[in-house]
Amino acid sequence: MKPIGKTRWAIAEGYIPGESTGSGRAMLSHETACILNAGESPARISIMVFFKERPPAGPYRVTVPPERTLHLRFNDLRDPEPIPAETDYASVIESDVPIVVQHTRLDSRQAELALLSTVAFGSD
Repeated sequence: MKPIGKTRWAIAEGYIPGESTGSGRAMLSHETACILNAGESPARISIMVFFKERPPAGPYRVTVPPERTLHLRFNDLRDPEPIPAETDYASVIESDVPIVVQHTRLDSRQAELALLSTVAFGSD
């Protein structure tokens, strides 16, 4: 399939809630970058995370195989450091091939949970 998307994406709004209700991973409050690689080559991805009052974190590196998707939880990023909960951040995602990035947050701090999703800003 022909590649689709951009090689550079920004998610200007990021926040991992510090609390969750319910049990299990499915109900854990989280931020996700949903990444689509529709092309025929692996997407080698680098993520930088920016904060209001401290230097950036990263790069975090992941690979999305050809013609696959990855729902990458920012909560799961560990190397070079975890993303702190209850801290505003933004991210820039760069890939060596075109990809599509969607941002999703599950906020389960209350029993009436909230889910938000939006396509990130893409540029080349």
